[in-house]
Amino acid sequence: MNHDTTKKRLWVGVAIAGLVVGLAGGYLVAHLTMAKMAGTQDMPGMQGMPGMAEKQAQPGAVAVPAVMRQLIGVRSAPVGYAPLEQEIRAVGLVEYDQRKLTQVNLRVSGWIEKVFVNSIGQIVRRGEPLFTLYSPDLLATQDEYLLALRGQVRLAGSPAPEAKQMAAALVASARERLTLWNLTEAQIAALERRGKAEPVMTVYAPSSGAVLKREALPGGFVEPGTTLYELADLSTVWIHADVYESEIAAVKLNQPAEVTFEAYPGEAFRGKMTYIYPTLNEATRTVRVRVELPNPGLKLKPGMYGNVTLRTDVVKTLVVPKEAVLDTGLRQLVFLDRGEGVYQPYPVKLGRRSQDYVEILEGLKEGDRVVTSANFLLDAESKLASASGMQGMMGQIGMADWQMRGAREAKMEGMEGMGMGGVSAPPGREGEKGGMKDMPGMKKMDGMKAKPVVETRQAGGLTLTFTTDPATPKAGETVLRLKVTDQAGKPITEAQVVFSYTMPMPGMMESKVTAMRTKDGVYEGKAMLGMGGMWEVTVDVARPGHLAVTEKFQFVVAGGGM
Repeated sequence: MNHDTTKKRLWVGVAIAGLVVGLAGGYLVAHLTMAKMAGTQDMPGMQGMPGMAEKQAQPGAVAVPAVMRQLIGVRSAPVGYAPLEQEIRAVGLVEYDQRKLTQVNLRVSGWIEKVFVNSIGQIVRRGEPLFTLYSPDLLATQDEYLLALRGQVRLAGSPAPEAKQMAAALVASARERLTLWNLTEAQIAALERRGKAEPVMTVYAPSSGAVLKREALPGGFVEPGTTLYELADLSTVWIHADVYESEIAAVKLNQPAEVTFEAYPGEAFRGKMTYIYPTLNEATRTVRVRVELPNPGLKLKPGMYGNVTLRTDVVKTLVVPKEAVLDTGLRQLVFLDRGEGVYQPYPVKLGRRSQDYVEILEGLKEGDRVVTSANFLLDAESKLASASGMQGMMGQIGMADWQMRGAREAKMEGMEGMGMGGVSAPPGREGEKGGMKDMPGMKKMDGMKAKPVVETRQAGGLTLTFTTDPATPKAGETVLRLKVTDQAGKPITEAQVVFSYTMPMPGMMESKVTAMRTKDGVYEGKAMLGMGGMWEVTVDVARPGHLAVTEKFQFVVAGGGM
Protein backbone atom coordinates (compact mmCIF):
# COMPACT_ATOMS: atom_id res chain seq x y z
CA MET A 1 0.00 0.00 0.00
CA ASN A 2 1.51 3.33 -0.99
CA HIS A 3 1.91 6.32 1.30
CA ASP A 4 -0.85 8.46 -0.31
CA THR A 5 -3.45 5.70 0.09
CA THR A 6 -2.51 5.20 3.74
CA LYS A 7 -2.72 8.94 4.41
CA LYS A 8 -6.12 9.19 2.70
CA ARG A 9 -7.53 6.30 4.71
CA LEU A 10 -6.19 7.84 7.89
CA TRP A 11 -8.00 11.12 7.16
CA VAL A 12 -11.19 9.27 6.32
CA GLY A 13 -10.97 7.40 9.62
CA VAL A 14 -10.45 10.63 11.55
CA ALA A 15 -13.38 12.26 9.78
CA ILE A 16 -15.70 9.33 10.53
CA ALA A 17 -14.59 9.31 14.17
CA GLY A 18 -15.22 13.04 14.44
CA LEU A 19 -18.67 12.64 12.95
CA VAL A 20 -19.52 9.86 15.39
CA VAL A 21 -18.29 11.91 18.35
CA GLY A 22 -20.20 15.01 17.24
CA LEU A 23 -23.43 13.10 16.65
CA ALA A 24 -22.98 11.32 19.95
CA GLY A 25 -22.50 14.65 21.72
CA GLY A 26 -25.69 16.13 20.29
CA TYR A 27 -27.54 12.92 21.06
CA LEU A 28 -26.26 12.91 24.63
CA VAL A 29 -27.39 16.48 25.24
CA ALA A 30 -30.91 15.76 24.10
CA HIS A 31 -30.93 12.43 25.92
CA LEU A 32 -29.53 14.09 29.05
CA THR A 33 -32.35 16.66 29.14
CA MET A 34 -35.04 14.08 28.50
CA ALA A 35 -33.55 11.82 31.15
CA LYS A 36 -33.76 14.56 33.74
CA MET A 37 -37.43 14.99 32.92
CA ALA A 38 -38.02 11.28 33.27
CA GLY A 39 -35.81 10.77 36.34
CA THR A 40 -32.12 10.29 37.00
CA GLN A 41 -32.29 6.53 37.30
CA ASP A 42 -33.17 6.24 33.58
CA MET A 43 -29.85 7.84 32.47
CA PRO A 44 -27.17 5.54 31.07
CA GLY A 45 -24.75 4.52 33.81
CA MET A 46 -26.73 6.22 36.55
CA GLN A 47 -28.47 3.14 37.89
CA GLY A 48 -27.12 1.92 41.19
CA MET A 49 -25.39 5.20 42.14
CA PRO A 50 -26.41 5.88 45.77
CA GLY A 51 -27.38 9.48 46.46
CA MET A 52 -27.43 10.50 42.77
CA ALA A 53 -31.12 11.36 42.85
CA GLU A 54 -30.66 13.45 45.97
CA LYS A 55 -27.75 15.38 44.45
CA GLN A 56 -29.62 16.13 41.25
CA ALA A 57 -32.71 17.17 43.18
CA GLN A 58 -30.96 20.43 44.06
CA PRO A 59 -32.40 23.46 42.15
CA GLY A 60 -30.88 23.77 38.66
CA ALA A 61 -28.52 20.80 39.14
CA VAL A 62 -27.48 18.86 36.06
CA ALA A 63 -25.93 15.42 35.74
CA VAL A 64 -23.37 14.91 32.98
CA PRO A 65 -22.14 11.41 31.99
CA ALA A 66 -18.40 10.80 31.95
CA VAL A 67 -18.13 10.69 28.17
CA MET A 68 -19.95 14.01 27.91
CA ARG A 69 -17.69 15.61 30.52
CA GLN A 70 -14.69 14.55 28.51
CA LEU A 71 -16.12 15.86 25.25
CA ILE A 72 -16.96 19.34 26.53
CA GLY A 73 -13.86 19.56 28.73
CA VAL A 74 -15.38 20.04 32.20
CA ARG A 75 -12.70 20.84 34.78
CA SER A 76 -13.02 21.88 38.41
CA ALA A 77 -10.77 23.35 41.10
CA PRO A 78 -10.99 23.53 44.91
CA VAL A 79 -12.02 26.65 46.78
CA GLY A 80 -9.34 27.71 49.24
CA TYR A 81 -7.54 30.49 51.01
CA ALA A 82 -4.70 32.22 49.17
CA PRO A 83 -2.89 35.57 49.28
CA LEU A 84 -4.75 38.09 47.16
CA GLU A 85 -3.20 41.33 45.96
CA GLN A 86 -5.10 43.64 43.66
CA GLU A 87 -2.99 45.48 41.11
CA ILE A 88 -4.11 48.75 39.53
CA ARG A 89 -2.27 50.16 36.53
CA ALA A 90 -2.48 53.67 35.08
CA VAL A 91 -0.49 56.11 32.99
CA GLY A 92 0.92 59.05 34.97
CA LEU A 93 2.38 62.45 34.10
CA VAL A 94 5.31 63.92 36.07
CA GLU A 95 4.63 67.41 37.42
CA TYR A 96 6.24 69.85 39.86
CA ASP A 97 5.60 69.52 43.57
CA GLN A 98 3.36 72.56 43.86
CA ARG A 99 4.25 72.98 47.54
CA LYS A 100 7.84 73.70 46.53
CA LEU A 101 7.28 76.39 43.90
CA THR A 102 8.81 79.80 44.77
CA GLN A 103 8.41 83.21 43.16
CA VAL A 104 11.16 85.81 43.50
CA ASN A 105 9.84 89.39 43.48
CA LEU A 106 10.69 92.75 45.04
CA ARG A 107 8.90 95.03 47.51
CA VAL A 108 10.70 98.15 46.33
CA SER A 109 11.17 99.71 42.94
CA GLY A 110 14.58 100.07 41.31
CA TRP A 111 16.91 99.24 38.46
CA ILE A 112 18.61 95.89 37.92
CA GLU A 113 22.36 96.27 37.56
CA LYS A 114 23.91 92.82 37.12
CA VAL A 115 22.25 89.40 36.58
CA PHE A 116 23.94 86.18 37.80
CA VAL A 117 21.22 83.62 36.96
CA ASN A 118 20.30 84.27 33.36
CA SER A 119 18.73 81.14 31.82
CA ILE A 120 15.60 79.06 32.24
CA GLY A 121 16.28 75.55 33.55
CA GLN A 122 19.37 76.61 35.51
CA ILE A 123 19.65 74.98 38.94
CA VAL A 124 20.20 77.38 41.83
CA ARG A 125 20.85 76.81 45.53
CA ARG A 126 19.31 78.61 48.45
CA GLY A 127 21.33 81.74 49.26
CA GLU A 128 22.92 81.91 45.79
CA PRO A 129 23.03 85.48 44.31
CA LEU A 130 20.48 86.15 41.58
CA PHE A 131 21.02 89.84 40.63
CA THR A 132 21.98 93.26 42.00
CA LEU A 133 19.57 96.18 42.41
CA TYR A 134 19.89 99.95 42.70
CA SER A 135 16.91 101.37 44.60
CA PRO A 136 16.72 105.00 45.83
CA ASP A 137 14.11 104.00 48.45
CA LEU A 138 16.32 101.23 49.76
CA LEU A 139 19.33 103.54 49.84
CA ALA A 140 17.39 106.15 51.84
CA THR A 141 16.21 103.55 54.35
CA GLN A 142 19.80 102.36 54.90
CA ASP A 143 20.82 105.94 55.69
CA GLU A 144 17.91 106.30 58.11
CA TYR A 145 18.93 103.12 59.88
CA LEU A 146 22.54 104.27 60.25
CA LEU A 147 21.37 107.67 61.61
CA ALA A 148 19.11 105.93 64.11
CA LEU A 149 22.01 103.78 65.28
CA ARG A 150 24.24 106.83 65.79
CA GLY A 151 21.50 108.63 67.71
CA GLN A 152 21.01 105.62 69.95
CA VAL A 153 24.73 105.60 70.74
CA ARG A 154 24.72 109.33 71.62
CA LEU A 155 21.72 108.96 73.89
CA ALA A 156 23.04 105.88 75.64
CA GLY A 157 24.25 107.98 78.63
CA SER A 158 21.25 110.30 78.74
CA PRO A 159 19.48 110.50 82.13
CA ALA A 160 16.10 110.76 80.33
CA PRO A 161 14.65 107.25 79.79
CA GLU A 162 12.12 108.61 77.30
CA ALA A 163 14.92 109.73 75.00
CA LYS A 164 16.54 106.28 75.15
CA GLN A 165 13.23 104.62 74.33
CA MET A 166 12.64 106.97 71.38
CA ALA A 167 16.09 106.22 69.94
CA ALA A 168 15.58 102.49 70.30
CA ALA A 169 12.19 102.74 68.60
CA LEU A 170 13.69 104.59 65.63
CA VAL A 171 16.36 101.91 65.23
CA ALA A 172 13.79 99.11 65.42
CA SER A 173 11.51 100.82 62.89
CA ALA A 174 14.28 101.37 60.32
CA ARG A 175 15.56 97.81 60.80
CA GLU A 176 12.08 96.36 60.30
CA ARG A 177 11.68 98.22 57.00
CA LEU A 178 14.98 96.76 55.77
CA THR A 179 13.83 93.29 56.79
CA LEU A 180 10.46 93.74 55.06
CA TRP A 181 12.29 94.77 51.91
CA ASN A 182 13.97 91.34 51.94
CA LEU A 183 17.41 92.31 53.23
CA THR A 184 18.96 89.36 55.04
CA GLU A 185 20.33 89.50 58.59
CA ALA A 186 23.81 89.12 57.13
CA GLN A 187 23.28 92.15 54.88
CA ILE A 188 22.02 94.28 57.79
CA ALA A 189 24.98 93.24 59.93
CA ALA A 190 27.36 94.14 57.10
CA LEU A 191 25.66 97.55 56.83
CA GLU A 192 26.21 98.15 60.58
CA ARG A 193 29.91 97.21 60.35
CA ARG A 194 30.47 99.29 57.24
CA GLY A 195 28.67 102.35 58.60
CA LYS A 196 27.86 103.45 55.08
CA ALA A 197 24.87 102.72 52.84
CA GLU A 198 25.41 100.38 49.90
CA PRO A 199 23.89 101.88 46.72
CA VAL A 200 23.61 98.50 44.99
CA MET A 201 22.15 95.55 46.93
CA THR A 202 22.41 91.87 46.00
CA VAL A 203 19.22 89.76 45.91
CA TYR A 204 19.68 86.10 46.88
CA ALA A 205 17.66 82.96 46.04
CA PRO A 206 15.12 82.25 48.82
CA SER A 207 15.09 78.50 48.02
CA SER A 208 16.78 75.87 45.88
CA GLY A 209 15.32 74.72 42.58
CA ALA A 210 15.23 74.90 38.81
CA VAL A 211 14.44 78.20 37.10
CA LEU A 212 11.02 78.00 35.43
CA LYS A 213 10.68 81.67 34.61
CA ARG A 214 13.17 84.53 34.31
CA GLU A 215 12.22 88.18 33.82
CA ALA A 216 15.31 89.82 35.38
CA LEU A 217 17.22 91.70 32.66
CA PRO A 218 20.23 94.00 33.12
CA GLY A 219 19.19 97.66 33.14
CA GLY A 220 15.50 96.87 33.55
CA PHE A 221 13.31 98.92 35.87
CA VAL A 222 11.08 96.87 38.18
CA GLU A 223 8.07 97.78 40.29
CA PRO A 224 7.10 96.19 43.61
CA GLY A 225 5.36 92.84 43.05
CA THR A 226 7.02 92.08 39.71
CA THR A 227 7.88 88.38 39.47
CA LEU A 228 11.48 88.15 38.34
CA TYR A 229 12.06 84.39 38.81
CA GLU A 230 10.04 81.24 39.44
CA LEU A 231 11.90 78.37 41.09
CA ALA A 232 10.81 74.74 41.42
CA ASP A 233 12.39 72.38 43.91
CA LEU A 234 12.68 69.03 42.09
CA SER A 235 13.94 66.95 45.02
CA THR A 236 10.43 65.47 45.04
CA VAL A 237 7.92 65.35 42.16
CA TRP A 238 4.25 64.62 41.75
CA ILE A 239 2.76 62.13 39.31
CA HIS A 240 -0.87 62.57 38.36
CA ALA A 241 -2.65 59.46 37.08
CA ASP A 242 -6.24 58.65 36.11
CA VAL A 243 -7.77 55.55 37.74
CA TYR A 244 -10.92 53.94 36.37
CA GLU A 245 -14.12 54.43 38.33
CA SER A 246 -14.47 50.66 38.90
CA GLU A 247 -11.03 50.50 40.59
CA ILE A 248 -11.06 53.64 42.71
CA ALA A 249 -12.49 51.87 45.78
CA ALA A 250 -9.21 49.95 46.11
CA VAL A 251 -7.07 53.12 46.14
CA LYS A 252 -6.08 54.36 49.61
CA LEU A 253 -3.96 57.20 50.97
CA ASN A 254 -0.33 56.28 51.74
CA GLN A 255 -0.68 53.24 49.47
CA PRO A 256 2.70 52.21 48.02
CA ALA A 257 3.16 52.97 44.35
CA GLU A 258 5.72 51.88 41.77
CA VAL A 259 6.44 53.86 38.62
CA THR A 260 8.51 52.86 35.60
CA PHE A 261 9.69 55.10 32.78
CA GLU A 262 10.75 54.40 29.23
CA ALA A 263 13.80 56.57 29.80
CA TYR A 264 15.06 54.23 32.56
CA PRO A 265 14.31 50.63 31.50
CA GLY A 266 14.60 48.09 34.26
CA GLU A 267 14.48 50.75 36.99
CA ALA A 268 11.49 51.26 39.27
CA PHE A 269 10.80 54.41 41.29
CA ARG A 270 8.85 53.92 44.51
CA GLY A 271 6.61 56.44 46.20
CA LYS A 272 3.22 56.64 47.88
CA MET A 273 -0.32 57.79 47.22
CA THR A 274 -0.76 61.26 48.74
CA TYR A 275 -4.08 62.54 47.39
CA ILE A 276 -7.29 61.30 45.73
CA TYR A 277 -9.14 64.10 43.96
CA PRO A 278 -12.80 64.51 44.99
CA THR A 279 -14.28 64.73 41.47
CA LEU A 280 -14.89 62.28 38.62
CA ASN A 281 -14.08 63.03 34.99
CA GLU A 282 -17.44 62.28 33.35
CA ALA A 283 -15.95 62.02 29.87
CA THR A 284 -13.36 59.34 30.72
CA ARG A 285 -15.04 57.91 33.86
CA THR A 286 -11.79 58.22 35.78
CA VAL A 287 -10.68 59.77 39.06
CA ARG A 288 -7.38 61.66 39.26
CA VAL A 289 -4.92 60.58 41.95
CA ARG A 290 -1.54 61.98 43.00
CA VAL A 291 1.59 59.99 43.76
CA GLU A 292 4.62 61.60 45.39
CA LEU A 293 8.09 60.36 44.45
CA PRO A 294 11.57 61.25 45.68
CA ASN A 295 13.76 62.39 42.81
CA PRO A 296 17.43 61.64 43.60
CA GLY A 297 19.76 62.96 40.95
CA LEU A 298 16.86 64.88 39.41
CA LYS A 299 16.27 62.02 36.96
CA LEU A 300 12.55 62.64 36.69
CA LYS A 301 11.65 65.61 34.51
CA PRO A 302 8.25 67.33 34.56
CA GLY A 303 6.30 66.30 31.49
CA MET A 304 7.60 62.70 31.42
CA TYR A 305 5.07 59.85 31.18
CA GLY A 306 5.34 56.84 33.46
CA ASN A 307 3.49 53.57 34.09
CA VAL A 308 2.03 53.70 37.60
CA THR A 309 1.30 50.47 39.48
CA LEU A 310 -0.68 50.52 42.72
CA ARG A 311 -0.85 47.41 44.86
CA THR A 312 -3.29 46.79 47.65
CA ASP A 313 -2.27 45.08 50.87
CA VAL A 314 -1.83 41.33 50.50
CA VAL A 315 -4.68 39.62 52.33
CA LYS A 316 -5.16 35.89 52.79
CA THR A 317 -8.75 35.32 51.81
CA LEU A 318 -11.11 32.79 50.23
CA VAL A 319 -10.64 32.79 46.44
CA VAL A 320 -11.65 30.96 43.27
CA PRO A 321 -10.13 31.17 39.79
CA LYS A 322 -11.78 34.02 37.90
CA GLU A 323 -12.80 31.59 35.12
CA ALA A 324 -15.15 29.90 37.60
CA VAL A 325 -17.48 32.91 37.90
CA LEU A 326 -20.41 33.49 35.56
CA ASP A 327 -21.69 37.07 35.56
CA THR A 328 -25.30 37.36 34.39
CA GLY A 329 -25.41 41.09 34.92
CA LEU A 330 -27.86 40.79 37.81
CA ARG A 331 -25.92 38.26 39.86
CA GLN A 332 -22.75 36.21 39.90
CA LEU A 333 -22.77 32.43 40.23
CA VAL A 334 -20.49 29.41 40.11
CA PHE A 335 -21.15 25.75 39.42
CA LEU A 336 -20.45 23.52 42.40
CA ASP A 337 -19.00 20.09 41.60
CA ARG A 338 -21.15 17.74 43.71
CA GLY A 339 -19.26 14.68 42.51
CA GLU A 340 -20.27 11.79 40.26
CA GLY A 341 -20.94 14.19 37.38
CA VAL A 342 -23.52 16.36 39.16
CA TYR A 343 -23.11 20.15 38.99
CA GLN A 344 -25.23 22.78 40.73
CA PRO A 345 -25.38 26.55 40.06
CA TYR A 346 -24.81 28.57 43.22
CA PRO A 347 -24.93 32.37 43.71
CA VAL A 348 -21.88 34.06 45.26
CA LYS A 349 -20.90 37.53 46.45
CA LEU A 350 -17.57 38.72 45.06
CA GLY A 351 -14.92 41.01 46.50
CA ARG A 352 -11.56 42.09 45.13
CA ARG A 353 -10.03 40.72 41.94
CA SER A 354 -6.49 40.02 40.86
CA GLN A 355 -5.25 38.92 37.45
CA ASP A 356 -6.07 35.28 38.21
CA TYR A 357 -8.38 35.07 41.23
CA VAL A 358 -11.61 36.51 42.64
CA GLU A 359 -12.35 36.96 46.33
CA ILE A 360 -15.45 35.14 47.62
CA LEU A 361 -17.28 37.06 50.35
CA GLU A 362 -20.38 34.87 50.58
CA GLY A 363 -21.69 31.61 49.15
CA LEU A 364 -18.76 29.17 49.32
CA LYS A 365 -16.53 27.55 51.92
CA GLU A 366 -13.06 26.09 51.86
CA GLY A 367 -12.95 22.65 50.28
CA ASP A 368 -15.84 23.17 47.84
CA ARG A 369 -15.05 22.42 44.22
CA VAL A 370 -16.15 24.75 41.43
CA VAL A 371 -16.18 24.30 37.67
CA THR A 372 -13.51 26.34 35.87
CA SER A 373 -14.00 25.20 32.27
CA ALA A 374 -17.18 24.68 30.20
CA ASN A 375 -19.24 26.20 33.01
CA PHE A 376 -21.26 28.30 30.56
CA LEU A 377 -22.30 25.08 28.79
CA LEU A 378 -23.50 23.73 32.12
CA ASP A 379 -25.36 26.98 32.67
CA ALA A 380 -27.18 26.59 29.36
CA GLU A 381 -27.99 22.97 30.20
CA SER A 382 -29.22 24.00 33.65
CA LYS A 383 -31.60 26.51 32.09
CA LEU A 384 -32.86 23.86 29.68
CA ALA A 385 -33.40 21.50 32.59
CA SER A 386 -35.44 24.14 34.38
CA ALA A 387 -37.73 24.72 31.39
CA SER A 388 -41.12 23.10 31.86
CA GLY A 389 -42.30 20.64 29.24
CA MET A 390 -40.77 19.29 26.07
CA GLN A 391 -42.08 22.22 24.01
CA GLY A 392 -40.19 24.70 26.18
CA MET A 393 -37.09 22.53 25.91
CA MET A 394 -37.25 22.26 22.15
CA GLY A 395 -37.79 26.00 21.81
CA GLN A 396 -34.25 26.69 23.04
CA ILE A 397 -30.84 25.79 21.61
CA GLY A 398 -28.57 23.95 24.05
CA MET A 399 -25.12 25.48 24.14
CA ALA A 400 -23.50 22.06 24.49
CA ASP A 401 -25.30 20.88 21.36
CA TRP A 402 -24.10 24.01 19.56
CA GLN A 403 -20.55 23.32 20.65
CA MET A 404 -20.63 19.65 19.59
CA ARG A 405 -22.19 20.61 16.25
CA GLY A 406 -19.45 23.17 15.68
CA ALA A 407 -16.78 20.58 16.49
CA ARG A 408 -18.40 18.03 14.18
CA GLU A 409 -18.74 20.46 11.29
CA ALA A 410 -15.19 21.76 11.68
CA LYS A 411 -13.80 18.21 11.63
CA MET A 412 -15.92 17.31 8.59
CA GLU A 413 -14.58 20.22 6.54
CA GLY A 414 -13.16 19.03 3.27
CA MET A 415 -14.73 15.53 3.38
CA GLU A 416 -16.76 16.24 0.27
CA GLY A 417 -13.53 16.16 -1.73
CA MET A 418 -12.71 12.78 -0.23
CA GLY A 419 -15.78 11.01 -1.43
CA MET A 420 -17.71 11.44 1.78
CA GLY A 421 -20.75 13.09 0.23
CA GLY A 422 -22.77 9.95 0.90
CA VAL A 423 -22.17 9.79 4.66
CA SER A 424 -25.30 8.66 6.44
CA ALA A 425 -27.56 11.26 8.00
CA PRO A 426 -27.79 11.61 11.78
CA PRO A 427 -30.15 9.29 13.67
CA GLY A 428 -33.77 10.19 13.04
CA ARG A 429 -32.94 11.95 9.74
CA GLU A 430 -32.18 8.97 7.53
CA GLY A 431 -34.58 10.21 4.86
CA GLU A 432 -32.56 13.33 4.17
CA LYS A 433 -30.12 13.29 1.26
CA GLY A 434 -27.10 15.30 0.28
CA GLY A 435 -23.49 15.72 1.27
CA MET A 436 -21.87 17.28 4.33
CA LYS A 437 -22.70 20.81 3.19
CA ASP A 438 -26.40 19.97 3.57
CA MET A 439 -26.11 19.03 7.25
CA PRO A 440 -27.87 21.42 9.68
CA GLY A 441 -25.71 24.38 10.57
CA MET A 442 -22.97 23.51 8.05
CA LYS A 443 -23.66 26.51 5.84
CA LYS A 444 -23.73 28.74 8.90
CA MET A 445 -20.34 27.45 10.01
CA ASP A 446 -18.77 28.39 6.66
CA GLY A 447 -18.45 31.95 7.95
CA MET A 448 -17.16 30.94 11.38
CA LYS A 449 -13.80 29.46 10.52
CA ALA A 450 -10.86 30.85 12.45
CA LYS A 451 -8.89 33.28 10.30
CA PRO A 452 -5.86 35.55 10.88
CA VAL A 453 -6.92 38.57 12.92
CA VAL A 454 -5.87 41.94 11.48
CA GLU A 455 -8.30 44.85 11.71
CA THR A 456 -7.66 48.60 11.55
CA ARG A 457 -10.11 51.30 12.57
CA GLN A 458 -10.20 55.07 12.91
CA ALA A 459 -11.69 56.39 16.16
CA GLY A 460 -11.31 59.55 18.24
CA GLY A 461 -8.52 60.88 16.03
CA LEU A 462 -6.54 57.66 16.49
CA THR A 463 -5.71 54.70 14.25
CA LEU A 464 -6.21 51.38 16.06
CA THR A 465 -4.77 48.18 14.55
CA PHE A 466 -5.85 45.02 16.38
CA THR A 467 -4.01 41.68 15.94
CA THR A 468 -3.40 38.49 17.92
CA ASP A 469 -0.53 36.10 18.52
CA PRO A 470 -0.87 33.49 17.13
CA ALA A 471 -2.28 35.34 14.13
CA THR A 472 -5.01 32.69 13.78
CA PRO A 473 -6.14 32.38 17.40
CA LYS A 474 -6.64 28.99 19.03
CA ALA A 475 -8.22 28.04 22.32
CA GLY A 476 -5.75 28.71 25.13
CA GLU A 477 -3.42 31.57 25.99
CA THR A 478 -3.46 34.25 23.28
CA VAL A 479 -1.68 37.61 23.09
CA LEU A 480 -3.99 40.52 22.25
CA ARG A 481 -2.08 43.31 20.52
CA LEU A 482 -3.11 46.88 19.69
CA LYS A 483 -1.07 49.44 17.78
CA VAL A 484 -2.12 53.04 18.46
CA THR A 485 -1.05 55.94 16.23
CA ASP A 486 -2.32 59.45 15.59
CA GLN A 487 -3.66 60.70 12.26
CA ALA A 488 -0.13 61.48 11.09
CA GLY A 489 1.02 57.93 11.86
CA LYS A 490 3.02 58.94 14.94
CA PRO A 491 2.96 56.27 17.71
CA ILE A 492 0.97 57.10 20.86
CA THR A 493 3.17 56.14 23.81
CA GLU A 494 1.35 57.63 26.81
CA ALA A 495 -1.94 55.69 26.55
CA GLN A 496 -3.48 53.24 29.00
CA VAL A 497 -5.00 50.28 27.15
CA VAL A 498 -7.37 47.74 28.69
CA PHE A 499 -8.66 44.61 26.90
CA SER A 500 -12.06 43.25 28.04
CA TYR A 501 -12.85 39.91 26.41
CA THR A 502 -15.76 37.47 26.50
CA MET A 503 -17.86 35.21 24.30
CA PRO A 504 -21.05 37.07 23.25
CA MET A 505 -23.36 34.53 24.90
CA PRO A 506 -25.70 34.73 27.90
CA GLY A 507 -24.00 34.07 31.24
CA MET A 508 -20.45 34.58 30.02
CA MET A 509 -18.26 36.54 32.46
CA GLU A 510 -16.12 39.31 31.04
CA SER A 511 -12.40 39.18 31.80
CA LYS A 512 -10.07 42.17 31.76
CA VAL A 513 -6.34 42.55 31.24
CA THR A 514 -4.35 45.78 31.35
CA ALA A 515 -2.02 45.96 28.37
CA MET A 516 1.68 46.71 28.71
CA ARG A 517 3.50 48.86 26.20
CA THR A 518 6.13 46.74 24.43
CA LYS A 519 7.40 49.33 21.96
CA ASP A 520 6.36 52.65 20.51
CA GLY A 521 2.60 52.65 20.12
CA VAL A 522 2.18 48.86 20.60
CA TYR A 523 0.32 47.48 23.64
CA GLU A 524 -0.02 43.78 24.50
CA GLY A 525 -1.99 41.74 27.03
CA LYS A 526 -2.29 37.98 27.56
CA ALA A 527 -5.81 36.53 27.46
CA MET A 528 -7.03 33.01 28.21
CA LEU A 529 -9.52 32.08 25.48
CA GLY A 530 -11.04 29.00 27.03
CA MET A 531 -12.59 27.40 23.96
CA GLY A 532 -13.28 27.73 20.26
CA GLY A 533 -16.04 29.94 18.91
CA MET A 534 -16.86 33.60 18.47
CA TRP A 535 -15.06 35.97 20.89
CA GLU A 536 -15.50 39.70 21.42
CA VAL A 537 -12.77 42.06 22.64
CA THR A 538 -13.57 45.58 23.84
CA VAL A 539 -10.55 47.89 23.71
CA ASP A 540 -10.44 50.98 25.96
CA VAL A 541 -7.74 53.56 25.17
CA ALA A 542 -7.33 56.36 27.71
CA ARG A 543 -4.92 59.29 27.45
CA PRO A 544 -4.41 62.15 29.89
CA GLY A 545 -6.35 65.18 28.74
CA HIS A 546 -8.24 63.33 25.95
CA LEU A 547 -11.58 61.58 25.67
CA ALA A 548 -11.41 57.82 26.08
CA VAL A 549 -11.74 55.74 22.90
CA THR A 550 -13.64 52.43 22.98
CA GLU A 551 -13.84 49.94 20.11
CA LYS A 552 -15.08 46.34 19.82
CA PHE A 553 -13.45 43.62 17.71
CA GLN A 554 -14.88 40.16 17.00
CA PHE A 555 -13.04 37.11 15.75
CA VAL A 556 -13.36 33.34 15.67
CA VAL A 557 -11.12 31.13 17.81
CA ALA A 558 -10.30 27.61 16.70
CA GLY A 559 -10.96 24.89 19.26
CA GLY A 560 -7.96 23.37 21.00
CA GLY A 561 -8.40 20.05 19.27
CA MET A 562 -9.50 21.31 15.87
